[in-house]
Amino acid sequence: MKLLLRNIDRTITEAQLLELFAVYGPVQYCTLVMDGSTGQSKGFGFVEMPNMGHAKSAMKNLNGYQLGDSKMRVKRAEEKKSD
Repeated sequence: MKLLLRNIDRTITEAQLLELFAVYGPVQYCTLVMDGSTGQSKGFGFVEMPNMGHAKSAMKNLNGYQLGDSKMRVKRAEEKKSD
């Protein structure tokens, strides 16, 4: 299940997110969206967890989690619709 992470403190690294989500189960990938011109985090990213139960547990427990100076929001990522 792919999760959308929003409102991430811009000082948080992908490694820190990976460590946080790995508590709930295996993580297929974790990525922060970076600003191309500054190289800094845009404050959101994605985590993919292969097991739906683990992903739902992570979503439930980490939505509203205080990470750095921000309360992270976690929800299921919407699938891209093709035209």
